[in-house]
Amino acid sequence: FCLVCSGLSERVPHKGMAQFQEMMRQQLESSMDAELEKLVDTVTGADRDVCMKDFKGFKNLFHRFLQVKGPSVEWIKIKRPPEDSIQPYDKIAARGLPDSVAASLNKLVVVKLNGGLGTSMGCKGPKSLISVRNENTFLDLTVQQIEHLNKTYNTDVPLVLMNSFNTDEDTKKILQKYTHHRVKIHTFNQSRYPRIHKESLLPVAANLSMTGQNADGWYPPGHGDIYASFYNSGLLDKLIAQGKEYIFVSNIDNLGATVDLHILHHLVSQPNGKRCEFVMEVTDKTRADVKGGTLIQYEGKLRLLEIAQVPKAHVDEFKSVSKFKIFNTNNLWISLPAIKRLQEQNAMDMEIIVNPKTLDGGLNVVQLETAVGAAIKCFDNAMGINVPRSRFLPVKTTSDLLLVMSNLYSLEAGSLTMSPKREFPTTPHVKLGSSFTKVQEYLTRFESIPDMLELDHLTVSGDVTFGKNVSLKGTVIIIANHGDRIDIPAGSMLENKIVSGNLRILDH
Repeated sequence: FCLVCSGLSERVPHKGMAQFQEMMRQQLESSMDAELEKLVDTVTGADRDVCMKDFKGFKNLFHRFLQVKGPSVEWIKIKRPPEDSIQPYDKIAARGLPDSVAASLNKLVVVKLNGGLGTSMGCKGPKSLISVRNENTFLDLTVQQIEHLNKTYNTDVPLVLMNSFNTDEDTKKILQKYTHHRVKIHTFNQSRYPRIHKESLLPVAANLSMTGQNADGWYPPGHGDIYASFYNSGLLDKLIAQGKEYIFVSNIDNLGATVDLHILHHLVSQPNGKRCEFVMEVTDKTRADVKGGTLIQYEGKLRLLEIAQVPKAHVDEFKSVSKFKIFNTNNLWISLPAIKRLQEQNAMDMEIIVNPKTLDGGLNVVQLETAVGAAIKCFDNAMGINVPRSRFLPVKTTSDLLLVMSNLYSLEAGSLTMSPKREFPTTPHVKLGSSFTKVQEYLTRFESIPDMLELDHLTVSGDVTFGKNVSLKGTVIIIANHGDRIDIPAGSMLENKIVSGNLRILDH
């Protein structure tokens, strides 16, 4: 919007600038409405109804985007959260569990954010279908976890997948394999929003088809869309009618995000008037987490602060581990009736994330997105719980994949737990180079996954392969220079070693 106005601002008297900007805003909204109408007119029937619901949400976001004046937070107003607003997990767990946890579990729904593709790891299709351990995919492990709960406690905890238009078809095909598992699985789709030209702020797409050049015209608008799309799907009302009270939401690629009975008990045991409607699991920051969102007190409310909202002058302060000690794991526990109330009151207020992208043809576009955790300020009695690091085990890269495939973790009923043989509670820091980025190539470079129980740090760069039964300890750095190749022989034990281009093995 500023781009559109900036060229004219010099020629408009200062006094009339506000009026001029308002006129431009109205003109842009009017042009956007007309373009969206044209797009809706290209479909009929049920598709048209879905499209109109999606566009209603998009118009609201676009309207707010045009209204934004300056940063969404004033740095001077940021305060540390009150002591009691972020409870240590140990305090929650110390209360113990009731004789029967089944009653609590029957009020719960597990929701996994399943809109992402595996492209960053060189895979086609939904990321949830990548094999991560013993041929099990993210989705397999999730189903195993919930089935184990349902069998152990004789309960009926359903699994809900929030798909995107990118992942819906492939996910639904694979769901048939779980027909005989003791888990009811539901899906709904997050909205489909139009990408907009960076200059004109009008939609890129010419119609609603998802083929050819037009496919680049659409995007799923971030996980903050969960509230509207869940409500619009009718599934929210259906689950409330079944007596469900809370959802546990997490990213499907976070292998630490299992159902925690202590947190669930804490939620359902509160007196009705004091019910906590929103819990955000946070964990202590390390230097690897400096970009993660954090909880702050802002104008009397608990609020999520993301790095994108931080003024440039304060980014280093935001990244500091001493001032902002915790970050958001995106494991969230949210009241279903509260989501329904806020949706119906149109009171769900999340900061807009403006995500600039360049399409393959070189066109600069903008995506307007929101984050699910940003709604924390809208819910009553919201709180953070500072959980152990083990509840945050995301697999974003093949470096993360190496950790979860190794003997650092054991797998039981779909859940990964750190091996008791590891002497330190922290995971090693692993950095694999560009030769390992794609899953298929990564797998060809390991004849078997090395023993990493005593590893602190691993850096691998260049054309490197590992034989069977390699053991890595302490700090290991392996760098093959351009044109060189390093094959780590089977049975090697590398402890505090630097392995350089011509396979010289040096003490670190």
